[in-house]
Amino acid sequence: MGIVLEKLFYGDLRPNECILPANSEYLSLDQKISSLMDAYHKKLSPEEYDELENLIELLGQSTSIYSAAAYTEGFRLGALIMIEVFGGTDLKGGSSE
Repeated sequence: MGIVLEKLFYGDLRPNECILPANSEYLSLDQKISSLMDAYHKKLSPEEYDELENLIELLGQSTSIYSAAAYTEGFRLGALIMIEVFGGTDLKGGSSE
């Protein structure tokens, strides 16, 4: 366990850089986005295309913030589950309250 904590401390643990959804729909959507961006690049004036890129950048930032919050909440839930499992709480229907 110490190795994971050290990697986290030194900034060597970056799970967000290892994520590549295996879902074929994701890859298809990514290709469609690229094709549409190419089409808009040809269709719009440079100023209009810059505005579109700025909008997409803002959406990306918003999505990133939401994803970080979802990751954090998922991690917390996972930790709570581990505490419950290793804490010996009766998981067979008994309530701990």
